[in-house]
Amino acid sequence: MELELTKKTHSCVRLAKDGRTLVIDPGGFSEQDAAVGADAILITHEHPDHFAEDRLRAAMEANPAAEIWTLASVAEQISAAFPGRVHTVGEGDAFTAAGFEVEVHGQLHAVIHPDIPRITNVGYFVDGSVFHPGDALTVPGRPVDTLLLPVHAPWNKVAEVIDYVREVKPRHAIDIHDSLLQEHARPIYDRMIGQLGGTDHGRLAPGQAAALG
Repeated sequence: MELELTKKTHSCVRLAKDGRTLVIDPGGFSEQDAAVGADAILITHEHPDHFAEDRLRAAMEANPAAEIWTLASVAEQISAAFPGRVHTVGEGDAFTAAGFEVEVHGQLHAVIHPDIPRITNVGYFVDGSVFHPGDALTVPGRPVDTLLLPVHAPWNKVAEVIDYVREVKPRHAIDIHDSLLQEHARPIYDRMIGQLGGTDHGRLAPGQAAALG
């Protein structure tokens, strides 16, 4: 079944197939309704640009059957609010969420600064096709069709982003983690990643969708 990806603001994306919707990282920079309509929600880590309880509450109230999969540091903050609907996962786990097959890769957030303690972070590989690494340059160790690429963050630089694309070798790379990137800088990033990454690279505006197949 073909996946459709809709980009939301920053690191949030919606994946749809066969009438079901999976949302990853509806955080505080994302739209208020970024997760509304989701059947399943995945959260990579606890930073507020990836995890916003008000976005989750809106989605969980809109669909009483919706469920959340996330790591322990997030689950312990929200399990009481959504009893029986929050599942804790970690590296190496595999599960089915609303008909999507999901594998968990990674353990730690990228280093922001040596003086800032690292928190846990996991990436999600969906339907053997799409990989969302959260805030880390995790290499899943298997072929990736579409890499959701954290293009701009306090913890990375463009050389690392380019080398990450080269190491993962996806068929496509689509920008995420981009809301702090000024519009006039985007063509510079597009050109460098496109020319040096060795793969098809692009970006979607918030609300724009693309068929993945």
